[in-house]
Amino acid sequence: MSCGNPHETDCSEVLEEVYLYLDLECADDRRDLIREHLDECSPCLREYGIEQEVKALVARCCGNETAPAEMLARLRSKLTELRTEA
Repeated sequence: MSCGNPHETDCSEVLEEVYLYLDLECADDRRDLIREHLDECSPCLREYGIEQEVKALVARCCGNETAPAEMLARLRSKLTELRTEA
């Protein structure tokens, strides 16, 4: 996805990392780049808002349950595969 406007960080790159950003799992400098991009790019901000709502819904439905590390690793691997195919 691209909004058509030039950015320091490409839209597709930002959206690929939105879950890492939401989960505070990326480096501070990377978080700053993503935050900057979201501040100036309304299409990505809209997409981020959707992602944030989905994450909040899952958190409400699952309570304080934590997924096993092996499951998280498989899920991230599968998501990476799907992004590569797209």
